[in-house]
Amino acid sequence: MQRTDNLPSPFARRGQARRKAVPGDARRHNRSLVLRSLFLSGPLSRADLARETHLTRVTTSDLATELLGEGLIEELGTRTDQGVGKPATLLGVVRRSRLTITLDLSDDELFRAAVVDLAGTVIERRASKREGRTGARAVELATELAGELVDSAEGPLLGIGVGSPGVVDPAGVVLEAPNLDWFGVDLGRHLADRFGVATYIANDANAAALGELGAGGSTDRSLLLVKVGQGVGAGLILDGQLVLGDRFAAGEIGHVVVDPRGDDCACGRRGCLETVIAAPLLRRRLAEAELPHRVRSAAGRRLGVALAPVISTLNLREIVLSGPLDLLDTAFIEAALDTVRDRTMPAVGDNVEVRSTTLGEDDVHLGAARLVLDRELGVA
Repeated sequence: MQRTDNLPSPFARRGQARRKAVPGDARRHNRSLVLRSLFLSGPLSRADLARETHLTRVTTSDLATELLGEGLIEELGTRTDQGVGKPATLLGVVRRSRLTITLDLSDDELFRAAVVDLAGTVIERRASKREGRTGARAVELATELAGELVDSAEGPLLGIGVGSPGVVDPAGVVLEAPNLDWFGVDLGRHLADRFGVATYIANDANAAALGELGAGGSTDRSLLLVKVGQGVGAGLILDGQLVLGDRFAAGEIGHVVVDPRGDDCACGRRGCLETVIAAPLLRRRLAEAELPHRVRSAAGRRLGVALAPVISTLNLREIVLSGPLDLLDTAFIEAALDTVRDRTMPAVGDNVEVRSTTLGEDDVHLGAARLVLDRELGVA
């Protein structure tokens, strides 16, 4: 389940074991080049592919034949805008030739699952109520939910991708997820063994950030995505690359103390950002408040306090919020942005944009699907 080509990728993993190159690596690399060109550029002829990949026409034709045989691509007919000469046959990706099962475990009330095709289209959804389940019972719930979609999938599976709260290492072990009472849970191996398909796990905010990166715009841009659910975390993309950090905990802003006299946190500290803006706690405060907009504004300001030094250090422009829209409303966003600008120099703060994700509830699903697509086909 390890990526073996050398293509640039936002999913590149620090500390991945190195091994001596073998003859098959070059072919896998070239195969990924062909597939990536078709994914990014749309239908192309064999000659187009040779030009885009800088491979020989013989190599390109050979790889196209292989991919046609596997059903990953198909012939779409001849080019209609061609001049003199024999019309070229166009090739394109078969979007439903492989399917990915994705799990989004970030919500405070539900575990969500989806089936995603190669084009990043969600074609089926399922959800199960958490009902406070943690530990082994939460693992069982996630497994049952994945199993429902594995059984109902109408096509071969490329793999399973999961966005999980907490600190997740590149091998798929959830090192710490206090709100789920997961510590050292090898979720990747568990699901791979259970269903017999390649499985990849990422922190939920990291997955959402990757989903946002793939939603449009420059693929080498930088952004910080803040994920608000059962807890609070952030996914950081710098120059198109996902940042994991020294111990895979980059973006764990939910456990930055913003109020030393605040509420107790599941991590054992007091007054963490998570105790202020995590969905269940913020909902409770709003239900009890006489002036809900003040509660939202106060929560937004706390987020701005936590974000200001990060934004100033990295000179970030794009801040994306992912979570319940009834909580992360205009008052929340404006308070966060105003606080960031109050706490940073104009050269930094005046350029900052804080907005909601364009992907709604699908951001983790689409990021997890991209993770599988990259690891298995080398094309994300």
